[in-house]
Amino acid sequence: MNENRRPGRPGRSWEPERVPEETEGQLEGRNAIQEALKSGRAIDKVFVAAGDTDRALQRLAAQAKEAGAVVVPVDRRKLDAMSTTHSHQGIIALAAAHTYYTIDDLLEEAASRGEAPLLVICDELSDPHNLGAILRSAECAGAHGVIIPKRRSVGLTATVAKASAGAVEYMKVARVTNINAAISELKEKGVWIFGTAAEGSVPMYQADLTGPAAIVIGNEGDGMSQLVRKNCDVCVHIPMRGRISSLNASAAASILLYEAVRQRL
Repeated sequence: MNENRRPGRPGRSWEPERVPEETEGQLEGRNAIQEALKSGRAIDKVFVAAGDTDRALQRLAAQAKEAGAVVVPVDRRKLDAMSTTHSHQGIIALAAAHTYYTIDDLLEEAASRGEAPLLVICDELSDPHNLGAILRSAECAGAHGVIIPKRRSVGLTATVAKASAGAVEYMKVARVTNINAAISELKEKGVWIFGTAAEGSVPMYQADLTGPAAIVIGNEGDGMSQLVRKNCDVCVHIPMRGRISSLNASAAASILLYEAVRQRL
């Protein structure tokens, strides 16, 4: 039997379905593209579902055109083939790749607001939905930036942008070569590093998040790496009252961020 033929369909060869590669310049969905336009991000081309009579979609396409983008009506099947989020809502845009910032940029953002730095460090997050949700929570909480590593971590892709509900356009993200080196740099500049772990020695309500603080969120499966854990100033835990002993990474980040907000009021 020829292994390249689909079982039960003699005479027809087949290949596994191709999954589009995620690119950092692709935006999908109405909210992500709307926020990109509002933020002034350069958009080169917009693909919109041909024949769609939805007025909101037509307005968004018109706004993109006014901003200088080339608007191309295409069959929905082409949008389906291009989509990496599988939820394009009839529109996909190709934009300039996101600008990544430096740690100094993040600290300067805090200084410009007259506030103590509040940062999130993501230790090798692999799920784009988690990173997107963290960006959304960080922006809502008024954090000054998010730090991610260049390797073994998701970047600012279309899925991240969509999951962030547009927050990716406003939240400064620093992409660093080495998380531990970034932690050392932050410590030298007076920022306290708060790791999060179920076995953390300090309940989060006893942690002082009023000063310069960076909250470390570990990998979805393994949590923080041993070296990152060792380099944290304080390791905090979120009190758990149910039968499940851990929270989703983005949920944990939201809880810690809003505890910081509460303390800083």
